[in-house]
Amino acid sequence: MPAAAARQRALRRTALWLLAPGVLWMVLFLVLPILMMVYVSFWTQTTFTIEPTLTVKSWVTFFTSETYLSSLWTTVRIWLTVLVATLLVGYPTALFVGLFVRNKTLQTVLLVLCVIPFWTSFLIRVLAWRPMLGKEGAINLILQGLGIIDTPIEALLFSELSVVIGMTQIYCVFMVGPIAFMLGRIDPNVIEAARDLGAGFGRIFRTIILPLSMPGVVVGAIFVSVMVLGEFATSAALSGRKVNLLGNIIVTQVGSLKWAFAAVVGVVLTVIMGAVVAALLRVVDLRKEL
Repeated sequence: MPAAAARQRALRRTALWLLAPGVLWMVLFLVLPILMMVYVSFWTQTTFTIEPTLTVKSWVTFFTSETYLSSLWTTVRIWLTVLVATLLVGYPTALFVGLFVRNKTLQTVLLVLCVIPFWTSFLIRVLAWRPMLGKEGAINLILQGLGIIDTPIEALLFSELSVVIGMTQIYCVFMVGPIAFMLGRIDPNVIEAARDLGAGFGRIFRTIILPLSMPGVVVGAIFVSVMVLGEFATSAALSGRKVNLLGNIIVTQVGSLKWAFAAVVGVVLTVIMGAVVAALLRVVDLRKEL
């Protein structure tokens, strides 16, 4: 017994040493910055300076301003729209790659093709949509050439629609990857057995494929949510600064040296992200499923 207890203590010490670097890193570069951001959000902001005198003035300004509340709602609305759009586009793609393509080499090639846009700069990928969506862009020219429209669709660029299109294309791959991974783990024999029992594809999808792919959907939704909620560059480039997200407000306030108000918006955005991730994690127990 004493030897067993000594081994247990040694294992615990080893586990603590292994955890220490990660815990230290998270405390220094995640927990402390968030606490500092919360603290700075209560500082007193003057025109050109910020003083460590605690006040709720910046918080009151944010929650009583129609402009900032509108940006908050716009951020949430665009996040929900992009999340649904990436799921609608990404799930069928992942279904084909992960379930219908059984050759592992071909699966890898197809997934690499999905990642190819990430071989270029983020700004290039965003700005590349301008010549596509403009009044004289490729999409309008094609639609006019086919006789579908008579005049260019102006709403395609410098609008909320253009921001949604750009974000969907940029972040769709983060939905495809996790879902394709989970679909690739499904045993083909299970689906074959369901077919032998007379189940059609619709029933197989509802009772087998969709439930088993839900961990991938949740992981993809977390990836997309975190990145879309923190966005500012895509909206600035594709909306002509007509669409103001919380990320754009943070950039503007930091550029104006208004650190306290920027911290307020940062805290609000962090709380929203935390709530979204917590809600998604309640859908599926990832530790159990993965």
